Amino acid sequence: MSRYTGPSFKKARRTNFSLLESGKELARRPYGPGQHGQSRKRKPSNYSEQLTEKQKVKFMYGLNERQFKKTFKEASKMTGMHGENFLKLLESRLDNVAYRIGFANTRRASRQLVNHGHITVNGKKVDIPSYRCKPGDVVALKELSASHKTALASLEKVLKRVDFITYDESKKAGTFVRLPERSELNPDIKESYIVEFYNR
Repeated sequence: MSRYTGPSFKKARRTNFSLLESGKELARRPYGPGQHGQSRKRKPSNYSEQLTEKQKVKFMYGLNERQFKKTFKEASKMTGMHGENFLKLLESRLDNVAYRIGFANTRRASRQLVNHGHITVNGKKVDIPSYRCKPGDVVALKELSASHKTALASLEKVLKRVDFITYDESKKAGTFVRLPERSELNPDIKESYIVEFYNR
């Protein structure tokens, strides 16, 4: 199954969840898309809730089904809570780390920045968005991309970064200090539903 590349606002309204984590998509129309978006108020089944939870996290991080399931299986081999480990692996993807640093306004734009070879990890160019960052990795703009207009404009808009990312303004580089704690991630995500979905 291919990755969804359509309008993110539509998916955000469909799942009633801000994929950009800003609430912008739901500000004007906090109901589902389509002519029946406001009238669909049936109580969802357990399966429907689990599927919706899976879909909103998948759309949020921009993965296709195969990548999503593969990461979920990797999380099952780690010690600790399966759902929390899964979110930590998603957060450690290079495209997400670059987004958290502020090189792009959205994860989709961050993925494109990585794909086009503008990002380095520990001084080496990496153009694979799914690259797994390790604690201590330094993610920066490539020297030739240091004046990338879109990235610089995005950096100027950053007001606050997550605690597991540090940023060096002079080097235009961020450090993935550690894996995030669950309390630092989106509280509206019910990862236990995703675990239940795949363990049916």
